[in-house]
Amino acid sequence: MCDDDRVQVLRTPEDRFTGLPEFGYPPRYAEVGNGLRMGYVEAGQPDGDAVLLLHGEPSWSFLYRRVMAVLAARGLRAIAPDLIGFGRSDKPTRPDDHSYARHVEWVRGFAFDQLNLRDVTLVGQDWGGLIGLRLVAEHPDRFARVVAANTGLPTGDDPMPEVWWQFRRVVERAAALDVARLVQAGCQTPLPRPVLAAYAAPFPDERFLAGPRAMPTLVPTAPDDPATEANRAAWRELAAWDRPFLVAFSDRDPITGRMAPVLKRTIPGTAGLQHPVIEGAGHFLQEDAGERLGEVVAAFAGTA
Repeated sequence: MCDDDRVQVLRTPEDRFTGLPEFGYPPRYAEVGNGLRMGYVEAGQPDGDAVLLLHGEPSWSFLYRRVMAVLAARGLRAIAPDLIGFGRSDKPTRPDDHSYARHVEWVRGFAFDQLNLRDVTLVGQDWGGLIGLRLVAEHPDRFARVVAANTGLPTGDDPMPEVWWQFRRVVERAAALDVARLVQAGCQTPLPRPVLAAYAAPFPDERFLAGPRAMPTLVPTAPDDPATEANRAAWRELAAWDRPFLVAFSDRDPITGRMAPVLKRTIPGTAGLQHPVIEGAGHFLQEDAGERLGEVVAAFAGTA
């Protein structure tokens, strides 16, 4: 368990989230750890098959707004939480309050202890995959299928691409971290000003940014990283995963693109599936091609 009672947190004022474009879903909240509040949104049928949509760095559930609309129209139950430190969720004030293990535990507590989700379709992008694939490996009975979208499960045994190191250096060293600019840099299409404002909304000032500042430092980049053994164990479990596993990467993501063939050749559940390539989309394929990704997920979640 996490020692969350020793974590000092901030909570973004609700008026920061007024008038978000295409995001009229009412906020919901669940308690994780020892009293941390995790925000989330839902769309679709409450008794529909659950699709758990996990975002990454430095976005929040707003990223999935167009995907959610498609899934809801297909009668599915789309659930998009905000990682702790992001969106409407509580924000620990120190980067040291964040660890890979804590984030896995916080999402586990949300999905299983609070919502008691079963037969889940996981959609993980960026850190949403780093966390979600750990949950699949450690709780395989809870998941029916997986969609990996621009993500992976690093162990530190292989070098990260230079473009990722450039991103990490920017996040670590920037005197003022512009989250909206980081999201725009990961997209192929120009984002309207209200959308950029929505990505900045959770972070009124630097005090709220410990999560985005910390996340790049938590990615395993060496074989002796604290998360390496748990991720290696997860790979061993995933190498036996024979439930459907779809690799739905974009064609213009220099950060994660090389992980697609690794997932396809390692995980048995990928066999026999037509793995789509989301064309014209960057790292944040939900922004560049949200409806297309939603259709892919909806069709996949409707399979046996």
